[in-house]
Amino acid sequence: MPRGPIYQDTYKPQFSGHETFPLRYGWLKKAYDAVYDRKSDPNSKAAFIRDDAIAHFGVGKNMVASMRHWATACGIIADGDMPNSLVPKAFGDSLFGPRGYDRYMEHPTSLWMVHWNLAGHPDKTTWYWSFNNFPGATFERERLVRALEKVATDRAWPRVSATTIRRDVECFLRTYVARRPSANASPEDTLESPLAELGLIKAVGKRDGFRFVRGPKSTLGAGVFLYALIDFWKEFTTAQTLSFEAIAYEPGSPGRVFLLDENDVADRLLSLEEMTDGAFRWSETAGLKQVLRDAPLDMNVALEYVARDYSRTKIREAA
Repeated sequence: MPRGPIYQDTYKPQFSGHETFPLRYGWLKKAYDAVYDRKSDPNSKAAFIRDDAIAHFGVGKNMVASMRHWATACGIIADGDMPNSLVPKAFGDSLFGPRGYDRYMEHPTSLWMVHWNLAGHPDKTTWYWSFNNFPGATFERERLVRALEKVATDRAWPRVSATTIRRDVECFLRTYVARRPSANASPEDTLESPLAELGLIKAVGKRDGFRFVRGPKSTLGAGVFLYALIDFWKEFTTAQTLSFEAIAYEPGSPGRVFLLDENDVADRLLSLEEMTDGAFRWSETAGLKQVLRDAPLDMNVALEYVARDYSRTKIREAA
């Protein structure tokens, strides 16, 4: 039986919002800066809909809407307390704030965090389902479309058309795979999304063939992995223990979202105790493989672990 939040009766699917544009380089910082500059303004949403928004952001009207969508989906900004307000989120501040770690998103840690926010949470249906529930390793574009159509039909989701799903799948693939250049495409249309750098999905064959790339991820830092573990644990269970099987295979888990194999997951779990000073530790008592925690599942503390991934790289570069 299919598992995960997408199969819960209360789930509300999302197949739109991006205006068919994948995440582009520079968009998240532009959106953050616009919100940060007006963070005390109760009408800060106007930054994306005012008459001069096109000139301010340097993109078309639909792209402005897409930029706001991606900044929200990636955990950079969020709705504020006032109906027409937007505010920076903690992750956005950590990247792009005055003391941000990676203001121009040049570090792989930033990309892994963005990927986690998109595919580790069920808000964006195609992203979450493809990484967490799709049963195969290789696929064609049309197979992914048909599979999502079947889920929509089986779940009786209202107002979900085949055209909407097809457009969402197209945007999903362009987010992770560079678009093949063609004679009719402009240079802007063939630009890669920054997430294509992660190499999570590869094009195979002559056309419309793709493969999820499962295995070790050398650029995925221990801090991002632990952040994802804490985030997943927080939503999955209130227990003080979490099984290896859940961490590696459960929908929404680090193992599924990052496409890690069992050995890589195990290696990362073995290092938790030293990294967290015993707050999280690996156990194999009586053949039961699990992680134990002696700390609350605090997302602000989780972000502090992510910060170490940036500092480790700086130390290595300095050395």
